[in-house]
Amino acid sequence: MDVAAWLRGLGLGQYEQAFRENDVDAGVLADLTAEDLIGLGVASIGHRRKLLAAIADLRAVSISATTPATSAPAAISEKAWLAPEAERRQLTVMFVDLVDSTALAARLDPEEMAEVLRIYQSVVTGAIARFEGYVAKYMGDGVLAYFGFPRAHEDEAERAVRAGLAAVAAVHSLESAHGEKLAARVGIATGPVVVGELIGEGAAREETVVGDTPNLAARLQALADPGTVVISARTRELVGGLFELAELGMQILKGFPVPVRPWRVVGEGAAESRFEALHGAGLTPLVGRENEIGLLLDHWERAKESEGQVVLLAGEPGIGKSRLLRALRGRLENEPHTPLSHYCSPHHQTSPLYPVIGLLERAAGFAAGDPAATRLDNLEALLALSTDDVTEVAPLLAALLSLETGARYPPLDMSPHRQKERTLEELVNQVLGLARQRPVLALYEDVHWADPTLLELLDLLVDRVQGASVLVLITFRPEFEPPWMRYAHVTALTLSRLSRRQGAAMVERVSGGKALPPAVLDQIVAKTDGVPLFVEELTRTVLETNLLRDEGDHYALAGPLPPMAIPTTLQESLLARLDRLAPAREVAQVAAAIGREFSHELLAMTAAVPEDDLQPALDDLVDSGLVFRRGTPPQATYSFKHALVQDTAYATLVRPKRQRLHARIAAAIEQHFPETVQAQPELLAHHFTEAGLAEPAIDYWLRAGQAEIARSATAEAVTQLTKGLELIPNLPDDAARWRRELELQVALGVALMASKGWAAPEVGRANARARSLCECLGDTSRLFPVLYGEWVFHVVRAELEAGRTAGEELLHRAQAQNDVAAETVGNRIVGTAELLRGDLVAARAHLERTLALYDPATHRSLAFLFAQDPKVAGLSVLSWALFALGHPEQARARSEEASTDAKELSHRNTLGYALLYGCILSQLRQDPHEAGDQANSLIALAAEQDSPHFFGAGAIIRGWTLGEAGDYRASIAQIRDGLAMWQATGAGFLVPYFRSLLSEVHARSGAIDEGLDLIDETLNRVEETGERWFEAELNRVRGELMLRLPKADPAAAEARFRQAASVARQQSAKLWELRAATRLARLWNEQGRYDEAHDLLIPLYSQFTEGFGTADLQAARATLREITASSEPKTRDAAS
Repeated sequence: MDVAAWLRGLGLGQYEQAFRENDVDAGVLADLTAEDLIGLGVASIGHRRKLLAAIADLRAVSISATTPATSAPAAISEKAWLAPEAERRQLTVMFVDLVDSTALAARLDPEEMAEVLRIYQSVVTGAIARFEGYVAKYMGDGVLAYFGFPRAHEDEAERAVRAGLAAVAAVHSLESAHGEKLAARVGIATGPVVVGELIGEGAAREETVVGDTPNLAARLQALADPGTVVISARTRELVGGLFELAELGMQILKGFPVPVRPWRVVGEGAAESRFEALHGAGLTPLVGRENEIGLLLDHWERAKESEGQVVLLAGEPGIGKSRLLRALRGRLENEPHTPLSHYCSPHHQTSPLYPVIGLLERAAGFAAGDPAATRLDNLEALLALSTDDVTEVAPLLAALLSLETGARYPPLDMSPHRQKERTLEELVNQVLGLARQRPVLALYEDVHWADPTLLELLDLLVDRVQGASVLVLITFRPEFEPPWMRYAHVTALTLSRLSRRQGAAMVERVSGGKALPPAVLDQIVAKTDGVPLFVEELTRTVLETNLLRDEGDHYALAGPLPPMAIPTTLQESLLARLDRLAPAREVAQVAAAIGREFSHELLAMTAAVPEDDLQPALDDLVDSGLVFRRGTPPQATYSFKHALVQDTAYATLVRPKRQRLHARIAAAIEQHFPETVQAQPELLAHHFTEAGLAEPAIDYWLRAGQAEIARSATAEAVTQLTKGLELIPNLPDDAARWRRELELQVALGVALMASKGWAAPEVGRANARARSLCECLGDTSRLFPVLYGEWVFHVVRAELEAGRTAGEELLHRAQAQNDVAAETVGNRIVGTAELLRGDLVAARAHLERTLALYDPATHRSLAFLFAQDPKVAGLSVLSWALFALGHPEQARARSEEASTDAKELSHRNTLGYALLYGCILSQLRQDPHEAGDQANSLIALAAEQDSPHFFGAGAIIRGWTLGEAGDYRASIAQIRDGLAMWQATGAGFLVPYFRSLLSEVHARSGAIDEGLDLIDETLNRVEETGERWFEAELNRVRGELMLRLPKADPAAAEARFRQAASVARQQSAKLWELRAATRLARLWNEQGRYDEAHDLLIPLYSQFTEGFGTADLQAARATLREITASSEPKTRDAAS
């Protein structure tokens, strides 16, 4: 490749000489990093971005070119992937501005102004550093700071607000050389950004963060009054109730297309604890912690009996430690006891006894602005509740609270060390003093953030509560190692994750009892891994988006289900866990691109990290608890502990780096893991898709979809084939692209038939597109499945003429090309169409030709191309034709053969087809027991593979069996529901038959008029569609219902029976004709027309050679006996 021409093509020809002088040829070009470009003299940020993007494309093309072969992954510099190029992350940005600096500069000497700025910047920087923010840039009178980069904490928004308040307070204390008071204002915003590779490098720092967030922070700073902090809505969401806030209303800001809602920070919030501040509003009921609550209550009962107890409650963040304690307090609120709540803070780990001071101030009722004397009075009143010697204790605790005692108490005369010892002793004495009056519940939360002095206090308290009515509960995260397990009265309890069932129950609580779509519920439960906080936040995030549509009592998907975003409220916490690991974090990013589970071998091939560096990084990930390991390296397999941790690591990757990683992963799998390529083509498809390499991705999506069809996993097949089709526009518009799309559309049509129903609109669209592609390509070899798709789509929609045309075209083409497989299918579908049209003889001929042509050795695979096995389908349809033609035993034998073959084939859609036709044949044979068994099997299969058409048909037949048992209400409801489900798939065929069952149940329940109306509508539908196979029966049923009317019309009923018999004779449907004749003969017998009845029925009955045990022939024989018995008295009377 000509590097100079490549540069000119990018419009960057000015760098040709630099590239040439530094020996940058085609082999080196793909390895260049941002640092290399700087060394080459590419000073412009925009030019570097343009070059890096083009170089990424070169790498992708290189990998794409080697993909089909067994070459190694495209060469990438060992350290290029580790370079701190650019990264996506949630960032809280703070802008600090010195108020009226321009006017101040005009009044001051330049040297004086410089000194003011130096001092100002120093105090602001100190405030930022105190909360571990990062000063990105000084801009004269402005300071730009980031919270969440280069290392994230779990509370960056809170840190930024605290730093902002500290900054404005610090600046407020400053004065200029002329005594002028200084003031600052602060804007803070949180949001997603791309952090560039040049962060912290001199003059280019302003280019390092890309996104709206820095701009928003700057605009909010301009809104702030002197000495105040203004925050964005997202920052406000993250800090919850930690601060008192004042809403500033909707504001129109320059550069932002929609108004924003900022908030002014007034001061500290009034919430008692961090948990209350961040999660107190709208807590869901406790789920899945019944055993833990029971254990705590047991220990409480023992504590009440003066058996002091200590419970150490451990658990990872979000597992529900504080929620459990709140639930315990709720259980005890009606019991006499004294609660003492202590809350450790991540921002006060160097503040001695901060949680205790907070408790004392709350308990004493200190209010802002109270004079020292009032506070001292309140403290003494509080101490009087637990000690008889207030004067001894008050000076110690007043000193702890920094209260001036004035003349009331003399100064403490002891060493600092002795003062601390006495203070700790008295604090424990206060707890024990309260316990002598009533039981004490002493809570110490988040002790992993405890200051050293608090830990000393706990050492003393744990030792001395033995024998007191005190239950001490101490919560902490797993990294904290409690030193108190040596005591017999100490119990350790670790909170485990919720089960899948408990997680689903929690989702339901968060959604207010409204059911979520199963796919959404499954994704929430899978992503959150049983961590209650994750469940709550992800569910709330889903409910707050436009993903779902509220349907009143449940939610429905408003569109396709995309991957779920990481909740804003969890991003800081999850990212902080990764950032603590520094070098291992980079390995976690690569692992996240591989997947939730990854092997050591594949990671080593992909990460391009020396084994000496890789193994320690993996050990760090395992030790941190973020990753689990199975086996011994290098044969080990790893998995992320939480799906959301994997998502967080992956989300930090910018697209070019992400694409390079996926390309390397795909190439490594292709070359070194052939069994994975064979067993999991969808995995290769995913990686190639994410790498932006459409051609191999499409090929693997097709392979994956075809494999799922072969396993009857048609819903998965639809998803995979659709993903392949989504990539088609990325290919050149040529014959190769059309052929790929054709293969996808053909396979998609088959999968859609099974999953959505044969007549679903999606099936029609897939077939139409496939037909169009065949015509574009001039390819008749792929036309057979397309024509089959057209046939089934039209026939199932009861568009029989269009279906007949497609079926006959398929058959004629197969015969012309001497394609036996296609001819087998062609005869099957033409035979089915002929049956539905009422030409039973022709149907039988075609279906029997199907069976004659079928060769199990070569034709079994046709099920995966044509949705059903042609032999099983042929046997199933033939059973109906044989039954109607008057061969009920042969019909049953064929149906049973179809069922046996379908089970052996292990193709669920074929089995469903056999069960569908089998349960309807059982109904036609008037065998409710057999029909019910088969309907239940069909419903079970439909539920398993989510097939609404099978489910609907099974429900209809099961509904009919309920009617036969006399439960007419349930029967009518189930048939209606099943029919609605059937028709919702687009199906129109068999509807006349299904409606006849419903009309008969209506009549038997006494609703004869409804039954007649339904039959009349159905007969009109027969005329519209031409589906006549059951027309004779519809006329017979109408005649039956006319005789059940309160004012029966025998003449009209007779006409219907005659019509039924006439239609049956035209179709050679001897069994339908027998039914009509039997009912007409019975009517004539009742009218005394014995000879006509006998002469009508006996010739028909005599034509039957089998099935004499069936309900129809037994009814005919019984009618003949009735006719004979009725006519005998008349004969004797005539003879006499």
